[in-house]
Amino acid sequence: MDSQAASRSTPWQERLAAGTEAVQDEVIRWYQETSHGQAYVPNMIWGTLQTEAYATVILGQVVDFLGVPDDVPAGVAKRMRRQQVLHDGEHRYDVVLGEQALYTNIGGAEVMVEQIDRILRDMELPSLALGIVPAAARVDMLPVHAFHLHGEEVHVELVSSGLDVTEPSEVGLYREAFRRLDGAALHGDDAKGLLRKARAFWSERQSG
Repeated sequence: MDSQAASRSTPWQERLAAGTEAVQDEVIRWYQETSHGQAYVPNMIWGTLQTEAYATVILGQVVDFLGVPDDVPAGVAKRMRRQQVLHDGEHRYDVVLGEQALYTNIGGAEVMVEQIDRILRDMELPSLALGIVPAAARVDMLPVHAFHLHGEEVHVELVSSGLDVTEPSEVGLYREAFRRLDGAALHGDDAKGLLRKARAFWSERQSG
């Protein structure tokens, strides 16, 4: 397999030429076709756990930055639809967030409090195994970007493009990276402690 076939990079402005909704349709297909997925997201909330308010800010930033068609409400509706995979009893997702994801200011304090409450609730779902890497944790892995493992393919979101990796040896490296990051993460009650700490931080900054 040549390098072009092993990894495919598509510019976001091309991928989003028709707006954000079409890309959400693509992501829904990935999730529906993958019974067991893995995701590492160091500095924002994994899309399938986002609240409507949080997702609205994120997709609005995408539209503004890339200058693509503004169909944010339609894109957000599809992102909410994709979350059905957490409740259908047929899928499982192992997700690792960086602690920074709980403090990256997306939409302000009220949005962040609602978002953290959502994570605390969904952590109890049998379909979700969530870990959080503390900011000061020692990780046996060099700092890396976010990535998503779907079956035998890895999806990486770069600033200018989305990269799909299918070369088995490269996919294997991403699997090993996820294993090490998950090993450094806190789970269960310890992860909830980090979430509650972040919730208190944002709660103190709510207006009113």
